[in-house]
Amino acid sequence: MALLTLSASLPVLKPAACAGVAAALCSPATTVQYAVFFTGLYLIALGTGGIKPCVSSFGADQFDDTDPRERVRKASFFNWFYFSINIGSFISSTLLVWVQENVGWGLGFLIPTVFMGVSIASFFIGTPLYRFHKPGGSPITRVCQVLVAAYRKLKLNLPEDISFLYETREKNSMIAGSRKIQHTDGYKKIPVPFQFLILSFWKCSSEHKPLFLYLCRFLDKAAVISEYESKSGAFSNPWKLCTVTQVEEVKTLIRMFPIWASGIVYSVLYSQISTLFVQQGRSMNRIIRSFEIPPASFGVFDTLIVLISIPIYDRFLVPFVRRFTGIPKGLTDLQRMGIGLFLSVLSIAAAAIVETVRLQLAQDFVAMSIFWQIPQYILMGIAEVFFFIGRVEFFYDESPDAMRSVCSALALLNTAVGSYLSSLILTLVAYFTALGGKDGWVPDDLNKGHLDYFFWLLVSLGLVNIPVYALICVKHTKKKAL
Repeated sequence: MALLTLSASLPVLKPAACAGVAAALCSPATTVQYAVFFTGLYLIALGTGGIKPCVSSFGADQFDDTDPRERVRKASFFNWFYFSINIGSFISSTLLVWVQENVGWGLGFLIPTVFMGVSIASFFIGTPLYRFHKPGGSPITRVCQVLVAAYRKLKLNLPEDISFLYETREKNSMIAGSRKIQHTDGYKKIPVPFQFLILSFWKCSSEHKPLFLYLCRFLDKAAVISEYESKSGAFSNPWKLCTVTQVEEVKTLIRMFPIWASGIVYSVLYSQISTLFVQQGRSMNRIIRSFEIPPASFGVFDTLIVLISIPIYDRFLVPFVRRFTGIPKGLTDLQRMGIGLFLSVLSIAAAAIVETVRLQLAQDFVAMSIFWQIPQYILMGIAEVFFFIGRVEFFYDESPDAMRSVCSALALLNTAVGSYLSSLILTLVAYFTALGGKDGWVPDDLNKGHLDYFFWLLVSLGLVNIPVYALICVKHTKKKAL
């Protein structure tokens, strides 16, 4: 942020002012100016990659899972953590944008730079108050150790009694800062109505058992004590022998993957807020008296709904639902995410309906008011409260103790993959619907296209994803820490 501030303030680091209105009279940036500017941008990206997956995990680490009262407060922490993020988003998209456009980019960058400095000071001042968890080392290394050890012992038979699998006798696991995890076989008993559907996709070999069960048995072999190890007591090489807890870490990551994959579809739908929702708004009536509303500014409605919904959810909905479910945080993380998935589909459906009506009015040269977009922003904002926060909490709670930051990063990776997939879907749809010289569904002039068809395509994708997500949730086996 300091580099960006300098690049927008110091004359030597910013291009000379344009001599006229025409772009040809504007001096291009020099190599040094480009270097300083892009170095600042990439440093922000690097810093963000370090902050985002760790800050939520570190904050949640301040609560003791073994204390019932602190466990409930931890659930509220994720709500208010996301609330604070959206306060920053609201200020940046309103006040800072106004400063940058009306006062100058130098001051617009200087303000967040100063506040980042204050936040760093605040963070270090609070050091004596923090609870610190010992780092457990590289999760990637431990995963590789399990795979290598399991492969080396591929020909060994698993003991019928799982108590013969290798595990340390200490209270805590051999992984620093991590509790032991109870052994699982990977096959959870499911309700009869779902058994046929799930088993039809997950069968493996003539024994009609899920493929994941065989994968778990393969991984369990990493914890099998060979005859040589039993006689020599050579238990110190993790590339040959792993503990049950280390094996369960890998199983947990595998169990998380289907739920992570289901969240990609949500990210595809959510990304429309900053893309096609804006394009749709550009084609609508944005004039109020003499003021023209920037279509991108409607994203503020999403942020406002989040800021309003989080206190309502935390203070009113959770205590109410808790009476019926008996769950301290009202809903399970998976239930919360499922509601978010459903609401996101409703948001895109609302956008499709608005677009259908807008196209009909456009044929009569009538411009539809941009305020008809408000319902789709409201629905997506409420969906964000349910899905985003539920996802962060799920990946934190279900992750092994020594992998929490890594698993929190999976949630961010989910958003990134969803954004890329959204771009790919849009590119393919625009290409194939424009074959033969047609305008296609998403042309530059939306009045000549069918953006509503594209929205309905996304709705269909979401509706297919919801039952798949439900089946995955039924199949999911929770982590059992000892």
